[in-house]
Amino acid sequence: MTVESAAEYTEHMPEFPTPDAANAVEVQNPYASATPSAAAGPKRVRTRHFQNAKQQGIPITGLTSYDMMTAQIFDQAGIDFLLVGDSAGNNVFGYETTLPVTVDELIPLTRAVARAVTRALVVADMPFGTYETGPSEALHTAVRFMKEAQAHAVKLEGGVRSRKQISRIVSAGIPVMAHIGFTPQSEHGLGGHMIQGRGPGAEQLIKDALAVQDAGAFAVVLEMVPSGIAAEVTERLEIPTIGVGAGPGVDGQLMVWTDFAGMTEGRVPRFVRQYANLRSVLTDAVHAFKEDVDSGAYPGPEHSYE
Repeated sequence: MTVESAAEYTEHMPEFPTPDAANAVEVQNPYASATPSAAAGPKRVRTRHFQNAKQQGIPITGLTSYDMMTAQIFDQAGIDFLLVGDSAGNNVFGYETTLPVTVDELIPLTRAVARAVTRALVVADMPFGTYETGPSEALHTAVRFMKEAQAHAVKLEGGVRSRKQISRIVSAGIPVMAHIGFTPQSEHGLGGHMIQGRGPGAEQLIKDALAVQDAGAFAVVLEMVPSGIAAEVTERLEIPTIGVGAGPGVDGQLMVWTDFAGMTEGRVPRFVRQYANLRSVLTDAVHAFKEDVDSGAYPGPEHSYE
């Protein structure tokens, strides 16, 4: 979504139909909190706006974020949701995979992002090992993200196998974004970074999509699936689909910000389009700084106090 279309999306959000439009009136600050009023800025993206966007054919945009500064930039540009992903394992903590990431590591990152935004929906990833054993564990993890990190929703991987966990979390009033197709937390079980949903796998992908919808998820991420089956799933579902390498026939797109901004070193996935090369810009800046310090050019009189 461009900045222009994002502005258009924000402008139309109050007009989107709701399941009970006659009674669905959102009260601003009913408990006299310090949150800015609607007049102070754009309206907050809610889960109902995802559904309205699908109905209106308005693309949904998402980026990962792990800190206050990037969250502010993405929020001000009109990005609809920010995912504090367990991809922080690769992009913040230096792990080879997402598997070692813990709740305690993600909570402060999520809190920083949530504090920085005024419009975007903040979704917290539930790390590997924090929901697999059953609905009770899943709810406990989700509650921690909502209370301690001030997230607006949580995301967890798995279709049919995670439907009970999703249902339990949703029944407690916590929005859930599902994630099917290639699920990074299962990369060892899947045999590596393998495209999902090809051939016989298409039937399982559809089953997974319907399962998370029936469980109450408000949206579902489709990662690394053929564009044809992704479009078919999107057509069959009532909830929005968010693509990560799923082609153009989905309801929205999500990218890891370090990939799209050119911060990632080495090979990037085929589905990534790099909109900048920040790694090169920062590298040049660091070299220039070091050379100026080594030569005595910095700091100069204009950078010093009398």
